[in-house]
Amino acid sequence: MKRYLLRKTGILIAAVMLAVTVNAQESDNVLKLTLDDALKIAVSENPTIKVAEQQIEVKKISKDEAWQALLPSADFSGTVQYTVLAAVMKLNGMEFKMGQDNTSTWNGQIQVSLPIFAPTVYSTMNMTKTDLDNAYEQSRSSKLDLVNQVTKAYYQVILAQDSYDVLCKSLEQAEKNFNVVKSLYELGGTSEYDKISAEVQLRSLNPTVIQARNAVTLAKLQLMVLMGIDPETEIVIEGSLEDYEDQLYGEALQAGNFSLENNTNMRQLKLNETMLNQTLKVQKMNFMPTLALAGTYAFQSLYNDNWNVFDYTWAKSSSIVLSLSVPIFRMGNFTKLRSTKLQISQLSENIGYTEKQLNIQARSYIDNMKANAEQVASNREAIEQAEKGREIASKRYEIGKGTILELNNSEVSLTQAKLTYSQSIYNYLAAKADLDKVLGNEDNIPVSEN
Repeated sequence: MKRYLLRKTGILIAAVMLAVTVNAQESDNVLKLTLDDALKIAVSENPTIKVAEQQIEVKKISKDEAWQALLPSADFSGTVQYTVLAAVMKLNGMEFKMGQDNTSTWNGQIQVSLPIFAPTVYSTMNMTKTDLDNAYEQSRSSKLDLVNQVTKAYYQVILAQDSYDVLCKSLEQAEKNFNVVKSLYELGGTSEYDKISAEVQLRSLNPTVIQARNAVTLAKLQLMVLMGIDPETEIVIEGSLEDYEDQLYGEALQAGNFSLENNTNMRQLKLNETMLNQTLKVQKMNFMPTLALAGTYAFQSLYNDNWNVFDYTWAKSSSIVLSLSVPIFRMGNFTKLRSTKLQISQLSENIGYTEKQLNIQARSYIDNMKANAEQVASNREAIEQAEKGREIASKRYEIGKGTILELNNSEVSLTQAKLTYSQSIYNYLAAKADLDKVLGNEDNIPVSEN
């Protein structure tokens, strides 16, 4: 008996441990997400962001290379020449042998040079700083674009879930209506036409519910792709778009005043304009003289008839050279200046045009936010009225004063009102996300822990 109890106890414990293990494995594949969580994962895992950060490191190296051009440089050069047959020079009937046959000549030289005045290098240093700032701005632009896409994809998942819930409730209500009509028909209280109409209404909702369920799956997959996580992972997003209703009205009123100061496109264009002006300055520096200091230490050994370098006689010399280079005429410098000035003029026109377009975009997003905020309030009242209408239609039908058409229409009106309500909130949130991108709002960009 004891053995039997011990065996049963052991089996029970094993079953409990197995169930705990299975539940743990299932929970490992389920990821509960808030918007902040989704943005943090996306920024840390998205390859576009990683490439932009690596580009910043490349520009930092280029900046170091620019100022390192002002440091001293040292070079060593050496030659070994073996003379098999020396040349003979004849002059006034006399012959002179230019060297010795079967001998080697060794030459070595160490040269250290230092630029004293190099205006082109100074201008290039300033240009590399601007280039680094541009790399930072491009990285910021990538993050803003990713945040925009992930934010709208996150809201799209909630919209799909809300739509699915509304349609499921509509299907549930249609089933209840059908059961009521069926009961009345069996009791002789209604016609067969009403029963058929209720059944058609019920069956017509099934494909819509299936499509809504597939839309939820597709929206989640799109979000996971943007986040860079395994599509096999099960994500859970709790809440509904109704939770965001309270924040709409204040934001819509505050959005009227805006500035494009932080817009990433404008920043990059202005940085490019700065770089072109700096390029123009570098090209102008090509007309200025350069001054450099060089020191040379040389050693030489002539006409050696063996290969034992330790027995050679070495002649040593050293010198210091101060060199000045003054450009007088180079037509290519003038051509480069004309080309750069034209590029600056073109970019200036592009900046003005882009600013006008961005102002139009920002104003359009603000108008959409205000319009959808007003629609949300109106749609909320429409839902309340539709719920009352459905309740009245249901009561009228039960007492025999209403028709099945009124009942079906009331349910369709309520479903449409709920869907329109959720869609208007989503449209507001999507317009807000687009406005944040245009204005360069960094509030939603996760702060890097590195």
